[in-house]
Parts: sequence; C-alpha cells; structure tokens
Amino acid sequence: MLEKLRVVFTIPELRQKIFLTLILLGVYRIGYWVPLPVIDQEQIAQVSGEGSFGDILSKVAVLSASQLQQATIFGLGIMPYISASIIFQLLGTVWKPLEELRKEGEAGRKKINEYTRYATVVLCLVQSTAYVWWYVMQFGLVDNDFRSIPGDPTTMYLSWQITCVLIMTCGTVFLMWLGEQIDEYGIGNGISLLIMAGIVAQMPGALSLLFQNAEFRLTGFTSTGIEVFIALAGLFVAVVLGVVFITLGQRRIPTQSAKHVRGRRVFGGTRQYLPLKINQAGVMPIIFASSLLLIPQFGFKFLGQSFKHPFFETLSDMFGSGQSLVYNIVYVAMIYFFCYFWTAITFNPKEMSENLKESGTFIPGYRPGKTTADYLEKVMVRITYVGAGFLSIVAIVPTIISAFLNVNPLVANFYGGTGLLIAVSVAFDLVQKIDSHLVMRNYRGLLE
Repeated sequence: MLEKLRVVFTIPELRQKIFLTLILLGVYRIGYWVPLPVIDQEQIAQVSGEGSFGDILSKVAVLSASQLQQATIFGLGIMPYISASIIFQLLGTVWKPLEELRKEGEAGRKKINEYTRYATVVLCLVQSTAYVWWYVMQFGLVDNDFRSIPGDPTTMYLSWQITCVLIMTCGTVFLMWLGEQIDEYGIGNGISLLIMAGIVAQMPGALSLLFQNAEFRLTGFTSTGIEVFIALAGLFVAVVLGVVFITLGQRRIPTQSAKHVRGRRVFGGTRQYLPLKINQAGVMPIIFASSLLLIPQFGFKFLGQSFKHPFFETLSDMFGSGQSLVYNIVYVAMIYFFCYFWTAITFNPKEMSENLKESGTFIPGYRPGKTTADYLEKVMVRITYVGAGFLSIVAIVPTIISAFLNVNPLVANFYGGTGLLIAVSVAFDLVQKIDSHLVMRNYRGLLE
C-alpha cells in the first residue's frame, strides 16, 4: 500500500490535483471559524448547545458542512446548494421543460446548473434572514459593545442584519465555487468532499468527549471503561464493513447482445450483466426522514407551551428524544417510504428497457419492452427492501450505542447514520477517481 501511495505522488498531474484539493479544503476549514460581526460567540455557543435545539443544529451541521452553533461566514454551509439540487432533480421528473432539458446532454446540464445556482442564492437569502432575524435577535445574542454605540438603534440593527445576511449568502456561494473548482481542477466530487471534511473534522472533538470521563479499568459497562473502548472499536469496524458491503453490493442481471453480420464478420452475441445497486437511494432517505421528523417535534412543543396540556408535552418528548421507541419506529417507517420514493424517481425501468432494446441487448427469458421493464421493476422492488433495511439499521445504530453503552450521542453518531454513510461513499468515490488516473497510466489501482 505504501508503494502504491508513493506511485500516486510520482504522477505530476495527479499530485497537483491532490495538493490543490487539500489547499481548497484548508481554505474552507479556515473560513469555518471566521465569525460574523457584532455577535457574542460565547453566548451563542451556550444557547446552541442546550437541549433539543442544540441536537438539531448538530444534525444539520453533519449534513451541510455548516457551523450554526457559532455564527460564522460559512454558517449555512453547502446545504442551500444541496437543497436546490434536490429540488431541480425532483422537478426534472414531473415538469416537462426540465425533463426535456435533461435530455439535451451537456448543454442542458449546464443550463440546469445555472438555474440551481440562482435558486441557491435565493435559498441562502431566505435561510440567512431567518437565522439572523429570528435566532440571533430572539435570544439577544448581539455583543454588548454594539448596543452601547450611540445612534438610532433601528437603523443600526437593520444595517447590521442586512450585512450578516449578505455575508452568509456570499459564504455559501463561495463554498459552491470551491466545490466547482475541486471538480474542475482538483480530484473531483468537490461538494461531497466539503461535507466529508466537515464530518471528519468533528472526530477530534468527539474523541476528547469520550476520553474526558474515561476510566482505564474494567467497570462492567457501568461507565466508560476498557470494555467499552473494546466494544466501540469492534462495533466501528463491523459497521464500516457493513456500510462498505452494502454500498458496493449489486444485483447483476445477465444480458445478451444480439448477433449481427457485417460482411464476413459476426458482431455481438456477448454475454454481459446489468448492475443494479442494492442501496440505489444512497443517503437521501435518511436525510428526508430526519428532516421531516423535526416538524412534529417543534409542532408538539409549540402546542404544549400554548395549551399547557401534558398530552402534547408527552408527544414532544417522544419525538424530541432519539431514544424513544415511537420515534425510532416512525423513523424506520419513513426511511422505507423514502427509499421506495427516491428509487422510483431515480430509476426508470421503462427507459432502461427501451435503451436495452435500441442497443440490441435483451435479458434472456424476457421479451424486450414491457416484459423486461416489469422484470426490472420487480427486481428493484425486492433489492430496495433490503437496502431500506440496511439504512434503517445504520440510522438507529447511534441510538442503540448511546443507550446501552452510555456514550455521548456525538461520539455515537460516528458509528452510524448519515455521517458515516457520506464519509464511506465519498471515500470510495475518491479512491475510484485516483484509480482511474493510475489505470490510465498503466499502474495498478489502490483497490487491486
């Protein structure tokens, strides 16, 4: 492995791409800690770390490479761009003009990317306005020195709010630009690498929390002792192996290309296979499910504070605690639903059947056209059930670890959930991109 890594850095073009990617990721991490003006960072960190609201902000930070617990120029992260991309991907399946634009190839893709950038700016303006005007002003997190400045308070606060909104919007647009530069001049997959960098950067803090209350002796799982560290290490290896196995898992459907004669030569007739991923939906079901489960938590909490009824407070506690049985059952049900929903959007068996028919390829035992499409749909329904079960297990693993091993939830999140899925998926994409450069120059790949 060391020899393969040495070979990677002996290729000038590949070495330049890797170093440029590392520099751009370093720029992102520097801006991650640059604070917004006038805000009391100590007070906002204290408010953001308390109660269920702090848990929500930490979940959002994992998915968006953001820093909402401390108001910074990259506070929104890359989530507005991801949201805009998802919106246009969904619209592309139901809105005819966008669907036709997607079929135009590279020109259509560039046009959709342009629309996505415009939508990102609009989402940034809305989200940063809500963050500054509602969150910062509601809790009074403005620095006391700013309040003591003489002048019209209304004008001063309005100008400061507009400045913060524009700074946070420009920060997200700059992150979007960084991701595009990594795609074009770096190793590639820039947006995913930014998110992965934010996830990996939280590991030192999680380890420090784990070692704060550690006791290097046998405690019988009553506290963080030696047996807890051994169990955590074993579980981490097992979960990562499971994620790798399912992420790379495929259902290979055999195909046969038709023979055709040109002159005295016979072409075609080869047997190949059509790979269908077991986890076709990726991490999107967990993102959708965890995001929508925030709605009943806030709703029941608001009703409980308004009507002072214990029923609403009980429901708020159920959906506010990740260790609640009701919460986990609803969580798993929503993951299954969104797995089938997202697979139905991204996988079109009819279109795939038509492509096979046009290329002169067929699945042995099934007639081209509707019969092939029905067979592909039946296979995808079955393997999606397995993929959804895998995602459900990964999603609730942090809850199980936190409950049974009495581990901090921030530490347990590295053993499952969206963060681990994103980190493993991006790592494999990164290795595959490096392998493509090595194979192109007749070197052995890193995975060989």
